[in-house]
Amino acid sequence: MSSQESEPDMKLFWGCFIALITTAFAFITRAFLVNADSFWPKTFDLDQVQGQELFQAGVWPFAISIIVFSLIIDRVGYRSAMIFSFVCYAAYAVLAFMAYGVVTAEGLSGDALKDAQGEAYTLLYWGSVILGLGNGTVEAFINPVVATMFKKDKTKWLNILHAGWPGGLVLGGLLTILLGAQAAEDWRILIYLIAIPAVVYLFMLLKTKFPVNERVSAGTSFKEMLAEFGFFGALLAGYLIFRQLGMVFEWDDNFVYFVTLSAATAYGIYCSSLGRPLIIFMCLIMIPLATTELGTDSAIAGLMEEPLKKEGAGEGAGLWVLIYTSAIMMVLRFFAGPIVGKLGPLGLLAASAVLAIAGLYFLSDAEGIAMIFVFATLYGFGKTFFWPTTLGVVSEQCPKGGALTLNAIAGIGMLAVGILGGPVIGKMTEDSIKASVEEATSEETYVSISNESTYFLGDYTAVDTGKVDALPEDEAKKIKGSIQSGKQGSLASVAIFPVFMLACYLLLIFYFNRKGGYKPVEI
Repeated sequence: MSSQESEPDMKLFWGCFIALITTAFAFITRAFLVNADSFWPKTFDLDQVQGQELFQAGVWPFAISIIVFSLIIDRVGYRSAMIFSFVCYAAYAVLAFMAYGVVTAEGLSGDALKDAQGEAYTLLYWGSVILGLGNGTVEAFINPVVATMFKKDKTKWLNILHAGWPGGLVLGGLLTILLGAQAAEDWRILIYLIAIPAVVYLFMLLKTKFPVNERVSAGTSFKEMLAEFGFFGALLAGYLIFRQLGMVFEWDDNFVYFVTLSAATAYGIYCSSLGRPLIIFMCLIMIPLATTELGTDSAIAGLMEEPLKKEGAGEGAGLWVLIYTSAIMMVLRFFAGPIVGKLGPLGLLAASAVLAIAGLYFLSDAEGIAMIFVFATLYGFGKTFFWPTTLGVVSEQCPKGGALTLNAIAGIGMLAVGILGGPVIGKMTEDSIKASVEEATSEETYVSISNESTYFLGDYTAVDTGKVDALPEDEAKKIKGSIQSGKQGSLASVAIFPVFMLACYLLLIFYFNRKGGYKPVEI
C-alpha cells in the first residue's frame, strides 16, 4: 500500500471542505441579497421577476459546469480547476462592486438612474453566471479528489466532506442575519463574507499535492470512462442541460429535443455503449432525491412560516426550520462512518427514505412549535445522508467512471430540481390548496378565486391572490386560512418522492444480496 493511501493528506481534505463551505456561503448570501428588500431590490430597483432571474443565473451554470468540467478535469488537473473556481469568485466580487459603483455615482436621477440600473443589472447577471461556474467547478474537483484519497472508505468521507454544505448554510445564514443592520447600509459586506473561505481554501490548496484520479492511475481510458455513462446517461444529462439552456435563451422545444438526441447519439457511438444499467438507475433515483432535499428545502421556510407565527414565533421564523435541519445534517454527516458500517450504504439510504417519509407526512399537519421541530428533526435525519451516500455508492460501484459519473449524477440532481422537481412540487402545492379551499368553502368558491394555467406536464389551476384580496374581509380571512392549510398539507404529497426512492433502494438491496452482498468495486 502506498503512503498516499495509508496516510491521506488531511490538509488537502480540509481545503476541499472549506471550498464547499464557500459555495454554501455564496448560495445563502445571494438568497438574502436577491430577496431582502433593503439589499439588491432597493439598490437596483429590481422587481420580483428580475430578482429571481438573478438568483437562477447563479444556479444553472453551477449544475452544468459540474457535468461539463468533469469531462476535462483529469486533463487540466485538479489544481487548475481549483484556481479557476477562485478566479470565478474574484470576478463575481469585481462585477458586483462595479454594479454598486454604477448606480451610486453622484448626480444620478430620472432616466440617467434608470440607465445606470440597467447597466448594473447586466453586470450582476453575468457576475452571477460566473459565480455559478465557480461553484460547479468546486464540486467538480472536490468529489473525485476525496473519493481518490479515501478509496477504501469513500461513502464515509464523502459524507464528511458534504457536511461542508449544510455547515456553510448554517454559518453563512447566521452571519448574514447578524450582519443584517450593517448589510442594509452597505450590502457589499456580504460579498466580503464569501471572500473569507475562498481565500482560505486557495492558500490551503495552492501548493498541496493533488492525487492522480483512481481511474487514471488504474489505466482506464477516457473512452472507457465515457462508456460507463453511455448513450442513456448522456441522453438524460443532455436533455436537462439543453432544456435548461433553452429556458434561459428561449430555444424552441423541438430544437432542444434535436440537439439532445444528436449529442447523445454521437456520444453513444463514440464510446460504443448504452451505459451501465446501475448508473442509469442511480441517475433516475437522483431526480426525486434532489427534489426531496433541495426542492423541499427551498420551500419549507415559507411553508412553516405561518404555522410558527400562529404559535407566537416572530417574523422569519420559518427560516429557522431550514437552519435547524441544516445543522442536523452537518453534525450527522461527521458521524457517517459508524452508521455506514452498521447499515451499509444501501441500508442507510433505505432508512433515510423511511425517516424522510415520516418527517414530511407528519409536518404536513403539525401544530405547535414543539411538534413542528420534532417532525422537522425526522425530516432532517432523513435527508442528511441522501446526497453524499449516493455519490459514495456510484463511486464505489463504478470507479471506471471516474470524475464523470461521480459528478454527473450530482449535476443531474441539481438540474432536475429546477426543471422538473420544483414545478412538480408547485403543482402538488396548488392541488393541495384546491382541496383545502373546497373543503372549507365550496368548489364554486375555489373556481371564482383561481386561474387556469399550464406547465410541462399539462394543465393546472392556481389561486389568484388578487381575487382573494378583493373578497369581503371575513370571507378572505377564511379562505387565506384554508390556503395556508393546503400549502402545509402539500408536504404529505411530496412524501411520494422518498416512497419511490425507498422502493428503488429495496430493489438494489435485493439485487446485491443475490450477488453475495454489497461490495465496493476495485480497479
